[in-house]
Amino acid sequence: MRWKLRQAEDAAVSHLISEAGLSPLIARMLVARGVRTADEARAYLSPQLSHLHSPYLMSGMGAAVERLEAALERKEKILIYGDYDVDGTVAIVLLKTAIELLGGTADYHVPHRIRDGYGMKDEVIAQAAGEGVRLIISVDTGIRAFAAAEAAQRAGVDLIVTDHHLPEGQALPRALVVLNPNQPGCEYPCKALCGAGVAFKVAQALLEKHGRESLLPSFLKMVAVATIADAVPLTGENRVFASLGLAGLRTPANPGLKALLEVAGLDRGPITAGDVGFRIAPRINAAGRMDVAQEVIEMFSGRDLERCREIAQRLNQLNADRQQEEARIVEAAFKRLDGDQALRESYCIVVEGEGWHRGVIGIVATRVVERYHRPALVVSIEGGEAHGSGRSLRTFHLLEALESCASLFTRFGGHAFAVGFALPAERVPELRAALDGFARARLTPADFEPMLTIDGEITLDQVTPDFLRETQRLAPFGMSNPQPVFAARGVRLAQPPFLLKEKHLKLRVMQGGRAFDALGWRMGERLGSFQAGDSLDLAFTVEQNPNPEFPGLQLTLSDVVRAEEK
Repeated sequence: MRWKLRQAEDAAVSHLISEAGLSPLIARMLVARGVRTADEARAYLSPQLSHLHSPYLMSGMGAAVERLEAALERKEKILIYGDYDVDGTVAIVLLKTAIELLGGTADYHVPHRIRDGYGMKDEVIAQAAGEGVRLIISVDTGIRAFAAAEAAQRAGVDLIVTDHHLPEGQALPRALVVLNPNQPGCEYPCKALCGAGVAFKVAQALLEKHGRESLLPSFLKMVAVATIADAVPLTGENRVFASLGLAGLRTPANPGLKALLEVAGLDRGPITAGDVGFRIAPRINAAGRMDVAQEVIEMFSGRDLERCREIAQRLNQLNADRQQEEARIVEAAFKRLDGDQALRESYCIVVEGEGWHRGVIGIVATRVVERYHRPALVVSIEGGEAHGSGRSLRTFHLLEALESCASLFTRFGGHAFAVGFALPAERVPELRAALDGFARARLTPADFEPMLTIDGEITLDQVTPDFLRETQRLAPFGMSNPQPVFAARGVRLAQPPFLLKEKHLKLRVMQGGRAFDALGWRMGERLGSFQAGDSLDLAFTVEQNPNPEFPGLQLTLSDVVRAEEK
């Protein structure tokens, strides 16, 4: 990796130190993250419920609330049409809960990933209309549902689209209302809401209208889970969601949430964004990836703790199944790419396999990006159809890449960093050629060089509990607010390195009389690169060792090289 030190203007740092009373360490990290004023620093370090924007700043909110109010007054049947991932299922739960708290009745539809695929279907809308539904609200889907919106019109059903994905240029579906901070003309301040974030703004408007705003903090627990899981930037309003929601997760009242935290081993002590991303979200997502996501909604809507525990245990098993399937496909994809130089050196990798499980190819695409440092699309071939999922680099807008060859697809959508699509299987070679050409016109070899951003250079004697507490003030960490990474140079390797679970690297390092364990997750292949006595340069985050048998601080490696190599 190439290491790059974050830059922070000294004058701005000094201003925060004097005006906000911050330590030099915190002031420098905040300035490097774009915080300039004392008020901005206070809001960043202490998010408050009052920092939430008015939902009516979102274009169309007034009309949406008016229609929902009419539905509540007339006791109309409402259908919430969602998606099968964390974002979609949580969004359904949020809106369903708000509507029912206000005396309404809301049913929901969540598609099956394999049988139904992504997006809104005409036949579901027609069936709902036949059952007397006169209002459908989409969550985390619908911004490109042009045919579905027309089907709703024909059936005499009002459609409110709530979504966060990018629209198709200036075009919007012909729905009664479209709520999306990314739609043309919408001046909502936080453009990076996830789907559940948009749904929450609808719930916020409804609850405030009925004088029930005191319930909003209880909603933030679920919003935080979706916001972190969907990897949207944890800045602005998303930071308020994540910070206040994570604090609320320490005392869950919802039986489903309580059961899920138990099965994830998170029912004691504080919960971090990392816990959500790596332990909570995968178990929720496992339902939509491997089976039927509606069980997630049943769990979060349930009142019987034992039944919720049954579902949570099932999600836990599905997640284990997902991990096995993912490992199998990752191995197959890596084998294919390692054996084909031209394929792995494409400017945008497209790798396909027969019968690869559609529920995990998005995760596999992430692994391909991590290993080969290029945009990647992973495609499952099933008969004559190809279904794919893609992930990208920060320098490459993946949805624009798909839009450049839109005629190849039967459907596609997403955003800059993640996409989903379907196309005839025989057109995959055309897709590979088209995306490689598009990427070659916009990327250079330098874009494929992995870069690690360093927040500061320190020595190991600076790594203390107080140092960790200071850096934790910037939490919760995630997209656009990464956990601070520090560099220490000339550190001595005190013992021979060894492997943990056959894939993780563990080092014992010393400098200035201080010694620490340093863990390199998935760095096991570098075991033979170092020997006791070597002088190393480390890039790392500082953590509290979660194992009570080994209390104290540990270093989590982002990179490690011999000192003479940097």
